[in-house]
Amino acid sequence: MFWFYLGAIILLPLYAQYKVKSTYKKYSKVRSTSGMTGAEVARLILDQNGLQNVQVVESQGFLSDHYNPMTKIVALSPHNYHEASVAGTAIAAHEVGHAIQDKEAYTFLRFRHRLAPVASITSNASWVFIMIGVIFSSMNSLLGVGIALLAVGVVFQLVTLPVEFNASTRAMNQIVELNIIRNEEEKDAKKVLNAAAMTYVAAAAVAVMELVRLLLLFTSRD
Repeated sequence: MFWFYLGAIILLPLYAQYKVKSTYKKYSKVRSTSGMTGAEVARLILDQNGLQNVQVVESQGFLSDHYNPMTKIVALSPHNYHEASVAGTAIAAHEVGHAIQDKEAYTFLRFRHRLAPVASITSNASWVFIMIGVIFSSMNSLLGVGIALLAVGVVFQLVTLPVEFNASTRAMNQIVELNIIRNEEEKDAKKVLNAAAMTYVAAAAVAVMELVRLLLLFTSRD
């Protein structure tokens, strides 16, 4: 069982990263029939949804695409910003999907945004308590505190799933309705979005498995 657990927490993230990179590499080379760059796709969808106040800017780094609800900015990585590809179209639309969620006060997005700073602190602090609790069996209560803090981070990972899947659904609806992609491109765009979603699924799965392992350790000591 231990080796299965160890293999899962190592291989799941690695496979997810491989899948997203290989899928992106393939479809970033497929030019979209619309001929629109990612920046143009994002701007069109934003304008069609009354989000003229949201900026589209170029970010730095590979697949650094994101939406910032605080600054109302959709940031696209260089290739996606400048090039017209199926992958860039899908990713740009996905990030705009988050902007649409923000406009509509999508419950899970709001919750994740409020939970993010708390989860960042508790996730880092949790391991201090966990390590002390694991090393010193007499301090099992500290292990319990660490697990409780870690659980906040796990909740954040789980809440991220509906946020990302919903943004992808919104993205597909927008690029189809606005005729940005056609025919086979719809299937290819879904492959890009599904591969990206797998990274969040893998992260959530690993987080849950780690939490369950620590809970079993805590209850067996107790």
